[in-house]
Amino acid sequence: MTYPNTRHRRLRGSAALRSMVRETSLSADDFIAPIFIARGTGVKQEISSMPGVYNWSLDRMGEELSQLARLGIRAVLVFGVPDPSEKDALGACAYDEQGIVQEAIRRIKAEYPELLVVADTCLCEFTDHGHCGVVHDHGGVAVVDNDESLKLLVQTAVSQAQAGADIIAPSNMMDGFVAAIREGLDEAGFVNVPIMSYSVKYSSAYYGPFREAAQSAPQFGDRKSYQMDPGNAREALREARSDVEEGADFLMVKPGLAYLDIVRALRERFDLPLVVYNVSAEYSMVKAAAMQGWIDEKAIVLETLLGMKRAGADLIITYHAKDAARWMNGQA
Repeated sequence: MTYPNTRHRRLRGSAALRSMVRETSLSADDFIAPIFIARGTGVKQEISSMPGVYNWSLDRMGEELSQLARLGIRAVLVFGVPDPSEKDALGACAYDEQGIVQEAIRRIKAEYPELLVVADTCLCEFTDHGHCGVVHDHGGVAVVDNDESLKLLVQTAVSQAQAGADIIAPSNMMDGFVAAIREGLDEAGFVNVPIMSYSVKYSSAYYGPFREAAQSAPQFGDRKSYQMDPGNAREALREARSDVEEGADFLMVKPGLAYLDIVRALRERFDLPLVVYNVSAEYSMVKAAAMQGWIDEKAIVLETLLGMKRAGADLIITYHAKDAARWMNGQA
């Protein structure tokens, strides 16, 4: 049937009708809010390239967590910002029982037991060279040693689970990291702690503001030898398939906006819960344009997040979580 018998606009005539037939919707339950925890006391330091996002000390992070809880956001992704003096070549403070992430997890679970704590599991914030693993010199060329790095990542994941993390989220992109961490968690008695794998993590220019926030920029070279080439899509399916076979409980695509085709491809091929990371530069570009008065921030943010859900994401890690939850609740 075609026009005039078929009139698609019939289902768009009022807000109530549009709401009734809407295929995709957003909820605060969809959001995971990142939080950066730093050493020190009394710290609430705004990240210059991410307006409205802060580094928090342990004694003040409750200001952020209480807001998230009131808005109905159920999960936080914890990043640690250690003191520079704590960093070394092996990232030992990543798996230290008294590390900043471990201390933050224990305190969050004690004070906000209703919040799900997702622990980012990587070494880059904790190494003095800023890479996501153990670096060796091979004839004057610095190389990240995959298998040696796995051993430290397992220690990190187990220490985070011991501190009370509900979900382990390894973001390092080493080969075999899901299998290694699953085995390590199981051997340590954490058989029921799920793994939210950063399955498809591209070597992206969209991470710039995050590296300021987490103080994790590489001190030499780049991460192109272990993070994915932005030109590759079939490789993303191989990466995701490996993680499924190794025991991942969630799959993730990072970044979001430039990779929604990858989100759709994973959604069509795998039935695990799918996460997309709405990363720092995606956030910062919207904030910068809004501050200039060039865009309607609320409309842009909600449309962007809705697009990620429509592409196939079940969950969205986003720095917009608080604002989006407020707007959906009808708050200014």
